[in-house]
Amino acid sequence: MSTTERQMENNCLEEELKRTKRKISLSNCGVCGSEEAKYTCPACLAHSCSLLCVKKHKDDTGCSGVRNKTAFVTLSEFDEMALLNDYRILEDTGRFAGAATRDKLIQTPRSTLRAKRLAANARKMFITLRFLPITFTKSKENSTVFFTKEKVFLWHLKVIFPQSSTEFSQRRVSDRQTLEQILTPYIHPTESDPVTRQKLKMYVRTPFDHVKVFMKAEGRKANSVRYHELDIHKTLRDNLSYKILIEYPVLHVVLGDHWKEFPLKGPGWTYT
Repeated sequence: MSTTERQMENNCLEEELKRTKRKISLSNCGVCGSEEAKYTCPACLAHSCSLLCVKKHKDDTGCSGVRNKTAFVTLSEFDEMALLNDYRILEDTGRFAGAATRDKLIQTPRSTLRAKRLAANARKMFITLRFLPITFTKSKENSTVFFTKEKVFLWHLKVIFPQSSTEFSQRRVSDRQTLEQILTPYIHPTESDPVTRQKLKMYVRTPFDHVKVFMKAEGRKANSVRYHELDIHKTLRDNLSYKILIEYPVLHVVLGDHWKEFPLKGPGWTYT
């Protein structure tokens, strides 16, 4: 709706309200009967003079006070207000229809040709790769690619350091790198980035053998969160094999005192 149309609509409403107030002012309150009426009940059109009388009217009659949007209006009673009410019903219907379409979009996983190819190549490496609908942030930011000739994934990767309340996103991480190589630019005492090293000083002061890497086990109930413990000396590909991924890997790098906060997925898990 344009600004002009909205202004016209508001003007019509103001005029209608003025006329309605003039009519009401000629009547007494239908509840107490002593005061001049100021309000009209949208549901039953009863007149009242105050909030107290409005509440008493609802209590005494059981009236909801909600206008019946689909009530029959005779042609002689059909005025600008009735027309505006009908118009608003159509607007509400349009909003509900739009919301239903958006909900369907939200619930539908991404199934583009690129996504299908990524999933197919992941299956060859015993990785179950699943995708979120395009409206999700994780779906939008995923930059993962697969090079067919080299047979290598360059993963979009998120690395979370919970004990420093810090996380990083990394693009195009080769699945041939070991986790130790991936973590070196973050927490190595001398080879890491100085700015990052300052943020992660708790980790930098900790030897690699006192650091573990976990990845959430997908496909579980919200009240039963479990994690896979990854091998820091193995490649990213080896660590991802026989696991389910949603969009891309998310690694939790955890210090020794906090390992118990990441309960492991039990034995007997099989690739599906």
